[in-house]
Amino acid sequence: MLVDSHVHLDDGRFDRDRDKLIERFEQDGISYVLHAAYDLQSSIKAVNASEKHEKIYASVGYHPHDAKDATDESLQIIRSLTKKSKVVAIGEIGLDYHYDYSPRDIQKKWFVEQIRMAKELDMPYIVHDREAHGDIFNIMKAEQYSGTRGIMHCYSGNVELAREFIKMGFLISIAGPITFSNARKTKEVAKEIPLEHLLIETDGPYLTPVPFRGKRNEPAYVRYVAQEIAAIKDISFEAVAEATTGNFKRLFNIK
Repeated sequence: MLVDSHVHLDDGRFDRDRDKLIERFEQDGISYVLHAAYDLQSSIKAVNASEKHEKIYASVGYHPHDAKDATDESLQIIRSLTKKSKVVAIGEIGLDYHYDYSPRDIQKKWFVEQIRMAKELDMPYIVHDREAHGDIFNIMKAEQYSGTRGIMHCYSGNVELAREFIKMGFLISIAGPITFSNARKTKEVAKEIPLEHLLIETDGPYLTPVPFRGKRNEPAYVRYVAQEIAAIKDISFEAVAEATTGNFKRLFNIK
């Protein structure tokens, strides 16, 4: 069985068949998914989905795109949501210097605030890093504490940086772009980083892997990520599935 460690099931592209898609998890070989949030409303939706469906867990928090909308009051509501039994992480949080939908100083402010909330709550956090490797690393290093842990979501950095994040207690999550022919760095990361430090994800409905590139991504397609990692490492698909599922369960303390 597989896990999808990052998917946005509340996205409008799932509206037409969301319930059927979730009902197919068992058939598609999916044991668990993490419904990742990006703002207050998506955090509430992720929590509701986790309470309704056995195989869904939730994270709550503000994505850097939406950091401009965060307030002290909304972060307090996010904090209250962490009391729900299937909320397992803060996220996705981080920095995005590709689009800069929120000013960079605002992105940094709420990234730090949410890391500190994760520390206070002793929870993992999930990091979005797009074209912001240096600032991401420096902030995480400065805010590191005993018990720091989490996921580098849809990892796009190099092997050396991945090793530094692993030292901080983070798992490196690989998504659909690993199946792209030009994904040299990601393929190198998959080859060099041991399985005990890897996760797999879709980031659905985004980043659809080959052979469905250009269409909506969904949890069932996480198997193509696992297949590519298996081919790169010259190991079995089953070994990748077992290791990444075990890593997911250990990180989020799922029995």
